[in-house]
Amino acid sequence: MPSPSAPIRVAVPPPYVTSHGAKIARLHMYDWIVLVILVVVDVVLNKIEPFHRFVGSDMLTDLRYPMKDNTVPFWTVPIYGIIGPMIIMTSIYIKRRNVYDLHHAILGLLFSVAITAVLTDAIKDGVGRPRPDFFWRCFPDGVPAYDNFTTGVLCHGKASDIKEGHKSFPSGHTSLSFAGLGFLSWYLAGKIKVFDRRGHVAKLCIIFLPLLGAALVAVSRVDDYRHHWQDVCTGGVLGLVVASLCYLQFFPLPSDENGLWPHAYIQHIHNPEGGHTSATHSNGSPKLGAERFV
Repeated sequence: MPSPSAPIRVAVPPPYVTSHGAKIARLHMYDWIVLVILVVVDVVLNKIEPFHRFVGSDMLTDLRYPMKDNTVPFWTVPIYGIIGPMIIMTSIYIKRRNVYDLHHAILGLLFSVAITAVLTDAIKDGVGRPRPDFFWRCFPDGVPAYDNFTTGVLCHGKASDIKEGHKSFPSGHTSLSFAGLGFLSWYLAGKIKVFDRRGHVAKLCIIFLPLLGAALVAVSRVDDYRHHWQDVCTGGVLGLVVASLCYLQFFPLPSDENGLWPHAYIQHIHNPEGGHTSATHSNGSPKLGAERFV
């Protein structure tokens, strides 16, 4: 009697933008709405006048650094922190054709930057720490004026310069750079399987490149006398922590056996018709058979 043949497995069609894009966008409609709300909140935070921390005549010793132009203009931050990573993510989609990966990567990146921006600007407004060049923002003519009773500064500079002069902590350039480029490092770590235990140190160099770029932006903020070193250190930690949380919300750890693709794609493989069956156990490990599809 002939032995029974092996069961035939029907491959799950690749999830393209045209076939699955609208469905995924609808499933995450509320996420996109929250993202827009975060952007609006950040715009409002930038309009708010920050807390004007008391600055006395004897406190200006460390606040007399000259006003310089930005080495890294703020308008470039969205270019290298958002558009650049999105181009890389899109190029991976063109090669791999996985709209789950493209959608979740872009959504995670945007949330990383938006959440970091709101946290950064909220803290800036609440703390009101003066920048290292505050003296020249307050007294552009170099002639100081102080209150006779409190010895507090009586600024006569441009209102916009004084407002920005109270937004030193934490560094927005730094936090947003680490939010965007830090997320990109996580994403690349998963895509090139940097922790596959094969000992290819060159892969580490690839994921460190975005972090190096963010670190150089942080250094430029101190060199331009726009921030104290504590401002950039705090901004870097803030951006990197938010980037890590946002990445892990959508993707497994890069060291995971299924670290190449987002959680939603594994679920799609096990339930292509769109239910809520999970491909992982409650502890995050893949269920039997999940590893065969990635």
